[in-house]
Amino acid sequence: MSHRIALLLSLCAVLVTAWVTFNIYEAVPHIEDEVAYVWQARLLADLKFSIPSPPDSGNFLVPFVVDYQGLRFGKYPPGWPALLSLGVRLGLRGWVNPLLAGIAVWLTYRLGRRLFNDLVGLLAAGLTLTSPFFLLNSGTLLLHPLGLVCSLGFVLGWLEAFSPQDVLHPQDALHPQDGPSRRLWTLLAALSLGGLCLSRPFTAIAVALPFGLHGLYLLVRGTRAVRLRLAGFCLLVLLLSSLLFAWQASVTGDPLLNPYTLWWDYDQVGFGPGHGHTEGGHTLEKARVNTKDSLEVGALDLFGWGQYSWLLLPFGLLAAWQSARRGEAFMVGGVIVSLVILYLAYWIGSSLFGPRYYYEGLFSLTIFSAAGAAWLAGWLAPHQKPSPRGEGKWRPLLVTALLTALIVFSTTLYIPLRLQSMYRLFDIGRADQETFLRPEAQQLTPALVVVQAKRWMYYAALLELSDPYLTTPFIFAWSTDPQEAREIGALYPDRRLLIYDPEEPFVLKTLPAP
Repeated sequence: MSHRIALLLSLCAVLVTAWVTFNIYEAVPHIEDEVAYVWQARLLADLKFSIPSPPDSGNFLVPFVVDYQGLRFGKYPPGWPALLSLGVRLGLRGWVNPLLAGIAVWLTYRLGRRLFNDLVGLLAAGLTLTSPFFLLNSGTLLLHPLGLVCSLGFVLGWLEAFSPQDVLHPQDALHPQDGPSRRLWTLLAALSLGGLCLSRPFTAIAVALPFGLHGLYLLVRGTRAVRLRLAGFCLLVLLLSSLLFAWQASVTGDPLLNPYTLWWDYDQVGFGPGHGHTEGGHTLEKARVNTKDSLEVGALDLFGWGQYSWLLLPFGLLAAWQSARRGEAFMVGGVIVSLVILYLAYWIGSSLFGPRYYYEGLFSLTIFSAAGAAWLAGWLAPHQKPSPRGEGKWRPLLVTALLTALIVFSTTLYIPLRLQSMYRLFDIGRADQETFLRPEAQQLTPALVVVQAKRWMYYAALLELSDPYLTTPFIFAWSTDPQEAREIGALYPDRRLLIYDPEEPFVLKTLPAP
């Protein structure tokens, strides 16, 4: 029965996040990261990592897409663009993240169920589904939903493959220490962590850190079979991770050259000069301020309970301490701690979509919060003894009423307001493309449109209508100088030269070519 409810919650996650995708974000990019991911996905749909840079590449800017040594390529690792490219090829780009959101809810249920019981797993899945943080990110074109699925797949696979109980008390293990099942879970863990390395390598290090410590323990105390599987896991992860360096070599010519630094040379992890855009570089004080801001926003967006989204976490820690799987529970809880600590070393925080740099550890918070609710209600028996004063009769009702009230508050007040604040983010939306979709505009093609906008957003909103190769009916350049516009037009003599000012929608001005 619990599996069916979890599947229903997963389906709801797909539908709800799809609604967010198509109604709030309108399934179009809004920030530089999304623009670059879509550009890379379109290129990878043709099995290409890079293309020759266009002439006058500065006017044909694509945010976070680099021009280097005559080649144009995205700065981001290829994992997420590769998956997004499947959606591009199938015409289902806007559905990729909602589908991943559904998988994440299911895996959260499975992990909560393993650590505690069916009820905690269902509560964790439900809390994930009603989390504003989850909805804000799962409706975007960002990579974080894939990162969450990879993190969950790795953690669940690791715990099934390398159960601490089997090493500490192998004679009492519920399953043999080796066998086809354990090898399959090892494969899942390795593929998931490798996929995260190919998408968000610094996050992958943070997610793996608590389990890396466990892995070192296994090398000392584990059986020969366990050590062999651990070696196979490490080799497969290293093999997949090495593809990141192969990609860097293919686009930059240097396997150790991070394309991030080709856009901003200061975009590096670490402290001191050269890390961050300020003259003195990143400092511990800036790290403290960034983390404080991220956590304050996270307290609001985690569950939408005002400043009290953390309310159940202390009781979740008590539940983990009393759990029969204490070691596993604290490794899972360690993921969010590891993310917060390691991202101290990154020069910028995150708050627009909530603290999205911590998103891959969301399950740590939802599972521990669910366990906290279950601990308070007395649903974790036999580890909790009923009170002789009869508290067991009213505690479940009180916890249920409180949790219901908090979720109703979030879903009826906080979530609608928070989502509405993201509609037409940076003043970007589908309506920006209408000028060029009208029949009278189509008659002007093939055309080069020079967008006269002072800010990148109004120009980037139109890049959806152009492909990376600049072969579509409309291609777009960015300039506010009429003379420069004529010079750009001279590069494309076979196209009509048009001027477009976003402040005058539906007006396309023809500019005579030189």
